[in-house]
Amino acid sequence: MIGKFEKTIRLALKEDISIGDITTNLFVPSKYKFRGIINAKEAGTLCGIDIAKKTFQIMDSSVKFKTYVNDGASVSKGQRIMTVEGSRKILTAERTALNFLQRLSGIATFTSKFARELNKSKTHIYDTRKTTPSLRVFEKYAVKCGGGKNHRMGLYDAFLIKDNHIAALGANPYSALEKKIDLIRKEYKGYKIEIEAKTLSQVEKFIALDVDIIMLDNMTFEQMRKAIKIIRGTKSKRAPEVEISGNVKFSTLRKLSKLSPERISAGSLTHSAPSLDISFNITHYKEV
Repeated sequence: MIGKFEKTIRLALKEDISIGDITTNLFVPSKYKFRGIINAKEAGTLCGIDIAKKTFQIMDSSVKFKTYVNDGASVSKGQRIMTVEGSRKILTAERTALNFLQRLSGIATFTSKFARELNKSKTHIYDTRKTTPSLRVFEKYAVKCGGGKNHRMGLYDAFLIKDNHIAALGANPYSALEKKIDLIRKEYKGYKIEIEAKTLSQVEKFIALDVDIIMLDNMTFEQMRKAIKIIRGTKSKRAPEVEISGNVKFSTLRKLSKLSPERISAGSLTHSAPSLDISFNITHYKEV
């Protein structure tokens, strides 16, 4: 898995180091070896341990680790996560490794809070494409570590038909929309088809289409309740799943789950998660 991350890790290191770590190179003799400890400074869900390791390894191929916690596990305040032993280059890699570990653990921690809130329902929490540019694979991995599920990875692996796509079909789009969906079923076998509904009128029209998911976007609670009743009560080519999306907050999760949608998607899992506080401290060094 780590292979898909390496290019991004190298770019992050290059961003930080550029022509060199001038402070470490001037102050720290190259013959020194160091041991450092990575600790959690607050409770949360860990994510990114292998990414942090790879960051150190790119700088120092001889670096050694002892890992105490794996991705997806809970950590408590003060808990030891990993020890790192290597040359002065581990000091150069430290900030980038921690940036990845803190950011991804923050997303995993935030997601786990949402997932636990929905634990006793049939509803799952999903991420969105509202991710940091170039870090989507990392951040969606963190969502999974936190117990959430991944929506489509990008514009290429599933169909999500929104209002602008429908508007492009003209003034009377529903006949053309049905033909487009028939075309998808023939030429894109295995691809999920989701359609966004903003009104009850749209729900009533979309229920007759051969789609996998109907997204209820930015509807009121009462509109969603009525929409789900329509979807559940109408016979169609296949029974579509229901996704609730738009302005989803942790405080509203429990109420939304009472509507029994299969999915709730929240962009906040990735764009609003605070980083988890994690530290790296040198505990020992020696000349070799």
